[in-house]
Amino acid sequence: MVVFYNPVIPRPTMPTILIHVPEGSFSGDARVSLIRRVNEAAAHAEQIPDEPRKRALCWVLIREVAVSSWTCGGADVGSQMLPCMAMIYLPVGVLDKVSRADYVRLMHEAFRQSMPLDEKRHLATSVVLHEVDDGSWGVNGAIWTLPSFARAAGFAHLQHLVTPQ
Repeated sequence: MVVFYNPVIPRPTMPTILIHVPEGSFSGDARVSLIRRVNEAAAHAEQIPDEPRKRALCWVLIREVAVSSWTCGGADVGSQMLPCMAMIYLPVGVLDKVSRADYVRLMHEAFRQSMPLDEKRHLATSVVLHEVDDGSWGVNGAIWTLPSFARAAGFAHLQHLVTPQ
């Protein structure tokens, strides 16, 4: 189930962040907080400026998984832990070693800080960064490269790749 949609999306859609959480674990204010914190984590790690058109490029989709469908080692551990997963797709070249570690830490913190106050289960996060090869990301029927994304998203550290239009 997709729970976040921004109808004012400019052309590219990156990063694309797919979040999987157990059904009912982040509802109401917790869901709003999670979406906000995930967006903030992405903007910080990828150095996207605080401009609505730039920040609108970040797509976040939350999918709820039936609690009984989420197993760890074949066992149903839903009563003991709150497993949360984030699959983040972004262009290769945006992150370095330090920003990758920062991204993973910030995403874990987004989950932790957004947990409902009455949640007693142990939080277990898995964050996977999928860095898409340059020239392998299609946007509205056209291939985009890192300079295209740098222009659209405004990556502060990659503006040297942007040529004047």
